[in-house]
Amino acid sequence: MSRKLAGSSHLGDGVHHRAVTDVVDEELDFDYSRYRFKRLGTPLSSHENLRALAKAEAERNYKSVESRFHLPNEEGLKHLQATSDVIAPNFHKLLVANRGEIAMRIIRTAHEIGLKTVAVYAHEDRLTMHRYKADESYEIAPEGKHSPVGAYLAQDDIIAIAKARNCDVVHPGYGFLSENADFACKVESAGMKWVGPTPDTIDRLGDKVKARQLAIECGVPVVPGTKDPTESVEDAEAFVEEYGLPVIIKAAMGGGGRGMRVVRERSELATSFERARSEAQAAFGDGTVFIERFLDKPKHIEVQLLGDGQGNVIHLFERDCSVQRRHQKVVEFAPAVSLPSKTRQAILDDAVKIARHVNYRNAGTAEFLVDPSGRHYFIEINPRIQVEHTVTEEITGFDIVSLQLKIARGFSLPQMKLTQESIVVRGYAIQCRVTTEDPSANFQPDTGKIDVYRSPGGNGVRLDGGAGFTGSIITPHYDSLLVKLSCSGNSFEKARRRTLASLVEFRIRGVKTNMWFLLRLLSHPTFIMGECWTTFIDDTPALFTPTRFLNRGSKIMTYLGDVAVNGCQIQGKVSDPLPGLEEPAIPDLLDDSGAVIDVRTAPPEGWRKVLLESGPKAFAQAVRKHPGTLIMDTTWRDAHQSLLATRLRTHDMARIAETTAHALSNAFALEMWGGATFDVAMRFLYEDPWDRLATLRKLVPNIPFQMLLRGANAVGYTSYPDNVVYEFCKKAREYGVDVFRVFDSLNYVENLKLGIDAVRAANGVIEATVCYTGDVSNPKKDSKYTLEYYLDLVDELVALDIHILGIKDMAGLLKPQAARLLIGAIRERHPDLPIHVHTHDTAGTGVASMAAAAAAGADIVDVAIDSMSGVTSQPCMGALVAALEGSPNDTGIGENSIETLNSYWEQVRLLYSCFDPGVKASDTSVYQHEMPGGQYTNLLFQAQSLGLGSRWNEVKRAYAEANKICGDLVKVTPSSKVVGDFAQFLVSNHLTAEQVAKDAQNLSFPKSVIEFFQGYLGQPVGGFPEPLRSNIIKDAPRIDGRPGSSMPPFDFDKLRKELEEKWGHTIRDVDVISAALYPQVFDEYMTKRELYGDLSFLPTPYFISSLEINQEIQVELEVGKKLYIKYIATGPLDPNTARRDVYFELNGEPRVVNIIDSSVQPEVKARVKANSKDKNQVGAPMSGGVVDVTVSVGTKVKTGQPVAVLNAMKMEMVVNATADGVIDTVDVTVGDQIDAGDLICSIAPAKEE
Repeated sequence: MSRKLAGSSHLGDGVHHRAVTDVVDEELDFDYSRYRFKRLGTPLSSHENLRALAKAEAERNYKSVESRFHLPNEEGLKHLQATSDVIAPNFHKLLVANRGEIAMRIIRTAHEIGLKTVAVYAHEDRLTMHRYKADESYEIAPEGKHSPVGAYLAQDDIIAIAKARNCDVVHPGYGFLSENADFACKVESAGMKWVGPTPDTIDRLGDKVKARQLAIECGVPVVPGTKDPTESVEDAEAFVEEYGLPVIIKAAMGGGGRGMRVVRERSELATSFERARSEAQAAFGDGTVFIERFLDKPKHIEVQLLGDGQGNVIHLFERDCSVQRRHQKVVEFAPAVSLPSKTRQAILDDAVKIARHVNYRNAGTAEFLVDPSGRHYFIEINPRIQVEHTVTEEITGFDIVSLQLKIARGFSLPQMKLTQESIVVRGYAIQCRVTTEDPSANFQPDTGKIDVYRSPGGNGVRLDGGAGFTGSIITPHYDSLLVKLSCSGNSFEKARRRTLASLVEFRIRGVKTNMWFLLRLLSHPTFIMGECWTTFIDDTPALFTPTRFLNRGSKIMTYLGDVAVNGCQIQGKVSDPLPGLEEPAIPDLLDDSGAVIDVRTAPPEGWRKVLLESGPKAFAQAVRKHPGTLIMDTTWRDAHQSLLATRLRTHDMARIAETTAHALSNAFALEMWGGATFDVAMRFLYEDPWDRLATLRKLVPNIPFQMLLRGANAVGYTSYPDNVVYEFCKKAREYGVDVFRVFDSLNYVENLKLGIDAVRAANGVIEATVCYTGDVSNPKKDSKYTLEYYLDLVDELVALDIHILGIKDMAGLLKPQAARLLIGAIRERHPDLPIHVHTHDTAGTGVASMAAAAAAGADIVDVAIDSMSGVTSQPCMGALVAALEGSPNDTGIGENSIETLNSYWEQVRLLYSCFDPGVKASDTSVYQHEMPGGQYTNLLFQAQSLGLGSRWNEVKRAYAEANKICGDLVKVTPSSKVVGDFAQFLVSNHLTAEQVAKDAQNLSFPKSVIEFFQGYLGQPVGGFPEPLRSNIIKDAPRIDGRPGSSMPPFDFDKLRKELEEKWGHTIRDVDVISAALYPQVFDEYMTKRELYGDLSFLPTPYFISSLEINQEIQVELEVGKKLYIKYIATGPLDPNTARRDVYFELNGEPRVVNIIDSSVQPEVKARVKANSKDKNQVGAPMSGGVVDVTVSVGTKVKTGQPVAVLNAMKMEMVVNATADGVIDTVDVTVGDQIDAGDLICSIAPAKEE
């Protein structure tokens, strides 16, 4: 079907200009049941006849349909225009340069005074009401040209529409371009009237810094603040030094709370300054900010001003806008109830004084703060109409928008008979902003479709809305304001009670709103007295405090019970855990005299002190100047990833962490985070990677932590929006990562740049990394990876102002001679650049290669503790330390330290032996297949899982073949996964490279292979092989640049709301990041977390193996809180449910947990459990018998309506509906015996009538 929406071809398609032929065409497949034909000229004997009749009917009704649904009543408009005293040849058609509620507000008044109206809209706003409330509407620009917000900031596009549609008036509303002097100037230069102050006045007053100076000139008191815009953090610090804390950083332009940050701690100043600037830049296109002293508990009072630009200025009294959150107003009322008369008059006089001083034209608002002593301070003038102008209209009886338009037309205040004496206050009014936000989730915006919208009404009730109607789609792109509720009365109490009653009458379903919060707010004694202050909401946590119960003991026993019944379910085991193992003993660390070191004391200062005191650049310079070779221990990350399928738990690292802090205090770093450890922690170990980082950081404060950052892929296997990478690095730095090894799996510099920039923004150490493959000492004839290639790549990275260069040899291909050649050449070209070399010992040459690298000028080399080294892991720490001892490249690591740590890790290696694939010796075939060490063991396990274990040598050969097919790649996660998947695909399907090339168009390739050839990982060295690429991806999209560059910013706020709705209000910023990177993995992890709780306290032997009968263990939850859990027995199988009772003693008290035995199927179909996170699923609140079911499928229900009655222990309980809607399923019948949590019924949303 082809159909044009209003304005779909720009400038020429207003709503009422659409052609009848656009409505129906010959390709339209009609739903005939929707039509009731009035005339049937021929028998309905064919599809064609039906089609013709339907088309004719649609054409006949076109105009009436358009009038009914898209155009105002034209007869009424003609009357309003004919009787208007405002319209003129050069003042007859108004363009509203805004959206939503304010656009509709302006359109209504414009119609009232006889003006024709034109609306503009972004593509994302194409379904909003303001578009078709106007006489005409036009999309600002083609989809994709601007961001959703950026469209309403597109000055030239908007003016082009206004000129093309012969508009002679432009009203900017509030926000967006309303305070943009350049836009006002462009409007007037185009010969149109600007509904607002002159551009010069906007420039003087819209800029809050200039407005402050103006107030000072007028003798109006101001809050102490910066005289000029604050250009740098240093300027901000100087102001704080002089005036102290707290301060508020404010955007010089705009309003609505954007670009504002209150700083109460000195440590928050730099971050808050940058956040305020970036937010102001994004919201208003101007990042200028200034700083003021922040007043504690002030009132926010504003004065509505009106001037005609002819020397006449009046005020329409004041409003109290003190009820705010995040500097954005929530509830406003007029007049200010608790403001002393003397202060009120002084504020009104000062407001008029400033407006007269600039010969103010049109409507504006002067804003003041009033401290608890009654002193008032000017803060700004908003040269535009305000959101809360409605309460002023209610108490004065004047339509401010109408006055705005008349002033723009040229009327003076005297001509409109407006004098200060004629303005009187009549009663009180309160405005509540009803928003699609969840106050219990820190006011996170909600999105979705409004299923039910029933609004209040009656005497003294006014509604101003834009998106408030049934069927409205609430998007994440714009402000969350849904509707403004304004209620008036002859007393403040009358207005308050009327507002409360209206909120009670409101019914909005489908999205979360803040109405319940408004009800509680308006009922609070402080509000009743009219004595709120600007931080009242933040200072009153009782308004919204959630409750959460941990229940840790029962959850841990549930896990232990599951292991007792089903065994360890952690994937990746190659054998059963060894029986009878205990936690590894922690050996004593001895000093040079043989005395035991108390590792609980503060460890010796290490390299991290240099970093924290001097910063990343100085830290890198100090590393370069350091004599000898530094080591980085990979035991906590790459070593166990390579040897134990990344299954090492935080618990076992934490137990040796304090000893490590002492033993390796002079090490460059510990590699302990990032890469595969991030998702594996959640996916298989049921633990949080951020908690791991925070825990180990606390235990090892002296040694830098290094993580592996996959450039634009962060710690994932695909590309993400840029803001995800930035936010990830920021949080990783905050949680304790110091050095970021930034690499790209294809050495694609554009992907590397993103990671480098994100680390720089996070103030981390940038170790930009070259991934090594091939052999520079003996390059193949057709090799792309020559010495010149690497040197050129290093030059590119150095030009990006990196701190350290990393050489990442992920397959162990860097032979000693190649190490000397490569490192020597880099050192000669970049003598001051710190160089850090990483390799795997797959071929057995790792120690020799690292010694050669050190001799050639490497500053840092990677090793693993002896028992966690060798084969696919890193070279042996003890061996390398011994090899370099006494030479100019001595590492400074003591043999005793290595021996102590090694005795612990020997026990750990044995404990985790069930995850060890059993690679026993070196494998020089790596020089042919080039498989990364970390992938070697994982791919071996995958091959065994797929039944290809006996064909492992064939898989290795296929890996080399797959690499050639892909064009000879740099192979490291995630590109190595592509090659590995491709190799297994070749072996499983008995394919050769020639067959793949011949039949590529007909083969079904692994998803990772297709996405690689599409370009989702970036661009490989030398480009993609053609025509293979085209044949593999077929018609799928192809990306020929950085994949993430075209992605819109990730909506973290939306995701947080979703997570908090599902998992409660304990969701942290880092949880949101985890879910953004790995949505399914995070959801599964949280499900396990809900079931088992925090398992990081549980010793590993009991995490991977069942307890023995009558075995008692200790689980220390925190200091001073220890559980004693004793396993008693496992009960018999219940064949009906396939469940077993598992018996424990918890702190000496008998406890039972009921566990599903996954090895058998129940004889009786198990009842479905209700999802407690889903309000549309009604679960049984207790076990018992069903004595009544009061609904059936199709019954309409309201929240709280009875659906069933249960009986247990002579007590009956009524079960109520948990949502409005229609009963979708009934899952119980009278007489059933059910358990707590069993699903009783499910509710579907009611269909719109």
